Amino acid sequence: MATATTSDNTAVAAPPTRIAFVDDHPTLLMGIAALFSSDARYAIVGTESSAAGAVELARSGRPDIMTLDMSMPGDVFAAIRSISELSPLTRLIIFTAYADVDLALQALDAGANAFVLKGRPSEDLFAAIETVKTGGLYVSPDFSAKLIAGFRNRTRRERERSAAKLSSREQQLVQCLFEAKSNKEIARALNLTEKTVKHYMTNLMNKLKVKSRLEVVLAAQRLRAPYDIEMPNRADGDI
Repeated sequence: MATATTSDNTAVAAPPTRIAFVDDHPTLLMGIAALFSSDARYAIVGTESSAAGAVELARSGRPDIMTLDMSMPGDVFAAIRSISELSPLTRLIIFTAYADVDLALQALDAGANAFVLKGRPSEDLFAAIETVKTGGLYVSPDFSAKLIAGFRNRTRRERERSAAKLSSREQQLVQCLFEAKSNKEIARALNLTEKTVKHYMTNLMNKLKVKSRLEVVLAAQRLRAPYDIEMPNRADGDI
């Protein structure tokens, strides 16, 4: 049992940390709840199996800590944002089998306080809970280096996107390239001469530091969305 002291140095029992677990894998959910319910430092205030259920549980239970699986039904990123607004004192731990840097970055951007991999020993989750409840940020040790590298790459892409901000005419040109239009078709669509289109194309290649139309399309796509996330579908038996 954790203890605290009063102003006259009298030891008193500290209230247990209130935890909620959200995961659509029933066996895992049952096991993790049993693990923490046997520890007097924690009190389980509820379990759920979907993103919508997580939001409702945060609203009704106001837990100190909530763990969230990434592959459960519903929009987990939207749930993270909603919980952060509804219950700002609730610390959110992503507990997932997917060691994906972009997933982790988007989850942390949305308001998560930790990213823990399910393949790690249970001590990892205990460490995450103890870290975030005092305001810290926690990432599974064998994943943290990848996450830092991913953050640096994203920062670099954001700087490139800022430096290469496209004008409205250039955006129109890129959209035509996305549609696989020739210079003659672009000129007709934008009411320009082919010579003017070629001039814009040259300037666009210089701005994006590329040498072909295909590279323009690829570079423009990266500028449009630094990372696009599609949640993986969990196969039967995966956790």
